Amino acid sequence: MSKIIWFSVLCCLNVSYALATERPHKPNVLLILADDLGWQDVKSYDIDEPSPFETPNIDKLAKEGVLFWQGYSAATTCAPSRGSILSGKHPVRIKRTAVRGGHPPMPYNNSSSLISPWQAGHLPTSEVTIAELLQSNGYRTGHSGKWHVGVPGTDIPLPTSQGFEFSKHGFGAHQKMKNRTKGFATTSADDPYRLDANGFPFDDITQDGLDFMEQYKQDPFFLFYSTRLVHTPIHTRSEELLRKYYKKLGVAYPKEGDEWSEGGQRNAYYAAMVEMFDYYTGLLITYLEQTDDPRWPGHKLIENTYIIFTSDNGGMESLRGEVITDNYPLDKGKINAKEGGVRVPFIIKGPKVAANKESDVMVNGVDFYPTILSWTDTKLPEGQILDGADLSILLETAPNDPTLVTDPWTGKTRDTMFWHFPNSSMQSTIRIGDYKLVRQYTPTEEKASLELYQLYENGSERVDIEESQNLVKKMPEKAQKMNRILEQRLQKLNGRFPFSNPKAKFPLPNQNKVASVKEHGLDNNTVWLTYKNNGANIVNAELLYTKNGGTRGEVWVPLTMQVNGDKVSVNLPKGTTHYVFNLMDENNFLVSYPDLGYLKETKIFSPKAIAVK
Repeated sequence: MSKIIWFSVLCCLNVSYALATERPHKPNVLLILADDLGWQDVKSYDIDEPSPFETPNIDKLAKEGVLFWQGYSAATTCAPSRGSILSGKHPVRIKRTAVRGGHPPMPYNNSSSLISPWQAGHLPTSEVTIAELLQSNGYRTGHSGKWHVGVPGTDIPLPTSQGFEFSKHGFGAHQKMKNRTKGFATTSADDPYRLDANGFPFDDITQDGLDFMEQYKQDPFFLFYSTRLVHTPIHTRSEELLRKYYKKLGVAYPKEGDEWSEGGQRNAYYAAMVEMFDYYTGLLITYLEQTDDPRWPGHKLIENTYIIFTSDNGGMESLRGEVITDNYPLDKGKINAKEGGVRVPFIIKGPKVAANKESDVMVNGVDFYPTILSWTDTKLPEGQILDGADLSILLETAPNDPTLVTDPWTGKTRDTMFWHFPNSSMQSTIRIGDYKLVRQYTPTEEKASLELYQLYENGSERVDIEESQNLVKKMPEKAQKMNRILEQRLQKLNGRFPFSNPKAKFPLPNQNKVASVKEHGLDNNTVWLTYKNNGANIVNAELLYTKNGGTRGEVWVPLTMQVNGDKVSVNLPKGTTHYVFNLMDENNFLVSYPDLGYLKETKIFSPKAIAVK
């Protein structure tokens, strides 16, 4: 062999070796999203009273990455939080602030003094999801488990319409049991929840996630693993695990009456659910640790995979008289914008993430989108707005340096986050630095009351994370300033606010002044309504209409009407099947015509609406 040929062979071998040892440019991303997992449900977050729940796999993940003590969800409930993660936008911007939406606004029941405003019922396909962008950058995209950002009743648009080429829906081992005290999983081969060698029930959500990674590991992949745990119903299919926590909690098995009314984290069913979720999380991570990376010979997938672990909202503390968990020292829980409803476990690990670090920097689920774009070198389309901050530099260099997080709203160091929940608990909140303001909507002339709390001193020294010392009277100017900033942000995003209920059974100020409807009609393509002014001026009017009335998954959309004297009118959109008039007066009362009744009793709204003949 000539020296020239031998030299060429050596060069080729050296190039091959270099390629084999070079980390693939596009890392994998695994986003693990728990359902209703509280800030105090993970052992690593234990402060004050120790938790009895065991989460060894999540704790290990925290040791290998960055654990954030001040990590937040984008919303207080599931659907808006998930929509925000997928779109990278604040729930108010995507017009989704609660779970059930896309219907005309109406009081929940006859005791409701406030009416939640209209909100969108789904994440529209016009929103470019993180999965769509990653797919355009050569990524294989997968979803397993819960979706819950589509239209209530159908969950459309489905994941496959929003960037996920692989999508498997399921309830996993958390499929509702007929009776949680019996019918536990067995080792029988024909048991759909058969116990594995470690005594845990088979979970198809986890298996679907494992199948996706195995199928697409030869390419860069993004997996959105969306478990059903630890949402209600509160039960477990593992009798052994349930007995374990009965014993650990010092409760005689079986519990008389099967009722859990004790305060704190003493629900054995819930404890078993938390450990089940931890186990399934461990299966995903173990797969990454033990599987060779086809794109990087000699290395495992875990070495080039970013893992994000969090929850869609705070823990559900109780439901229908059953105590589920306790977010203490945080106040409240799911469906409430105080700390217990929005502060969540928040852990990130990856090839360029500092290991075994804890951080007091404020972070949020809406930050995942821009951070993943940076990790994967995926370009954001021109003109697309993101409300989250890129955490990649913070994670890589100095996890405790808040100056490394830039607020897209101001271009400066982020010190502000806000939440808007004009549904159920009827609140908006804003945190600026160490302080948090709570705006509680009320059916009064003032429309809201304010609470002010100091959570920390200098960003990390604990002061009142319990939100127990209201400082409004001591610091009225600060409260008003924060309230103005909150209002500015909500107005910028066209936020909607609760209305006073003219049908409230308890007397409300100016309730006797609401307008009454006289006539309505449809002339050619113009729909109109006349009303009698009974003392309060109508300042705004909307037509709520649907194009699929009477079908499962009705979608209602608001349309601004022209107000001219005692008449409101608008052109009816083509294809409308049903519509409802909404009149808003100067005292914040909402008059709807026809009266659709109460939300608690209604699932389909068109039967009481005006039908287009």
